[in-house]
Amino acid sequence: MKQLTLVFFLSLFLAQSQDIKKPTIEFRGVWIATVVNIDWPKKAEDNDLKKMADFITILDQYKSMNFNAVVVQIRTAGDAFYPTDLSPISKYLTGAEGKFSENNFDYLKWMITEAHQRGFEFHAWFNPYRATFDLNTSILSPKNDYFIHNDWMIKYGTKFYYNPGLPSVQNHLTAIISEVVKKYDVDAIHFDDYFYPYKIEKEVFDDKNSFEFYGLENQNIEDWRRSNVDSLMKKVHFAIIKEKKNVQFGISPFGVWRNKSKDSLGSDSQAGQTNYDDLYADPKVWMKNKWIDYIVPQLYWSLDYKKASHRKLMEWWNDNSENTNLYIGNGTYKINNDKDIAWKNKQQIPLQINLGRLTKNVKGNVFFSAESLINKNKEVVKLLKKVYDQEALAPSSPNFEKLKPDIPVVISISKNNNLIEFKLQNKFTTNFQYAIVEELNKDSVNKMVLKKQISIYDIEIVISINELNLNPKKTYSLYFYDQNAVQGDPLLFTIDKDKLQLNPCQKIQL
Repeated sequence: MKQLTLVFFLSLFLAQSQDIKKPTIEFRGVWIATVVNIDWPKKAEDNDLKKMADFITILDQYKSMNFNAVVVQIRTAGDAFYPTDLSPISKYLTGAEGKFSENNFDYLKWMITEAHQRGFEFHAWFNPYRATFDLNTSILSPKNDYFIHNDWMIKYGTKFYYNPGLPSVQNHLTAIISEVVKKYDVDAIHFDDYFYPYKIEKEVFDDKNSFEFYGLENQNIEDWRRSNVDSLMKKVHFAIIKEKKNVQFGISPFGVWRNKSKDSLGSDSQAGQTNYDDLYADPKVWMKNKWIDYIVPQLYWSLDYKKASHRKLMEWWNDNSENTNLYIGNGTYKINNDKDIAWKNKQQIPLQINLGRLTKNVKGNVFFSAESLINKNKEVVKLLKKVYDQEALAPSSPNFEKLKPDIPVVISISKNNNLIEFKLQNKFTTNFQYAIVEELNKDSVNKMVLKKQISIYDIEIVISINELNLNPKKTYSLYFYDQNAVQGDPLLFTIDKDKLQLNPCQKIQL
């Protein structure tokens, strides 16, 4: 009987989902994990050309599904995927920690350029507290913090961790973030769910001496640990805006804040570990203080999983998020690969996306991880292409000042055969995006035909549109958005058989 009820519910929901309006502003991101070469590079020993080709394959796959953001792991465990004096080059990039890539090639700069050329935001993903991935310190570079600052290290389980309670550690990690924001054209800084490590039975995280030295009077060790994580979040937030006011800071915490059995304000869940009680991370504090711009709780469970229902947890985060954009983290790695039989249903992820679209504060999704939808789960990919059947812009941070950008200066507009070209002079002071939008009636969501991200360093821009992709009976707009998705005035145009007609003064809102 339960199975028949579920089938009926799914059929009804899928029928209703056909009528769900598809937003033109929606975050569609994918995590590209580099630790132990989960997604990229396929092998650390591959040559540069192979690594570049494999990365472009990932970008092109997700571009074909109309995604608009990549979250790329550039610090996995006390290392870096870019040249810096603060951390050794990652062994997952070159095969040996501290070994530079061919010709000292700056992969981070290249990846950002390739992502932007395809209209993706680039979110630089850091794992701040994990210092090593195992206990084999003989393979570490002499420049690893394990050797330079051994007093910062705490052994726990099979890894070494930075001690979050030391101000010197917090300052060091903040300096690492500041350098990347200053040197690279990133759109956001991103932390995942690894704060204090997930608890291991009968293991003790030995920070007692630090607590006795730095802890406040009448403060217990649990509150002290949470205050240490809060301190890093605050420092990173202010470090980012000091360097660049238009770079976002996002966090992807574990999907459960607290269980209701422990706190009446918690969620209806029975998670074995939680952010607040085990990882000493309190996202509610970070949102309240506007230290983060977006949050992506990792809801890697099926819709009605008994101990942690995706549906119920989405409702909890919807009701408890503030001052941030709320995106949902989806576990595509579980498709056809989990004991929960719900993941054998190819509709599981599309259902989760559409449920989010019907939930007031949910503004998009991020999927873990890239390889799960590349040459795998092709039926789900087909469904995703229907769910994301048109382009969308990533949302602006709710904490950024909303100043309407000036549009670039139009140098010339021409129509040659089937190609329409807008030549523009870049007047932006930050990266920006443009979009070609088919204007529909007021009761419909406008259709985005083309979207691309442009670098601040491109002095002259040529926008090329194939006329065959446009309907001569429709009106189109060329919209410009700054890096924070704030919209400027559009250029309106229509196409007829012989000419291009522009109406640059009229303003139509998406």
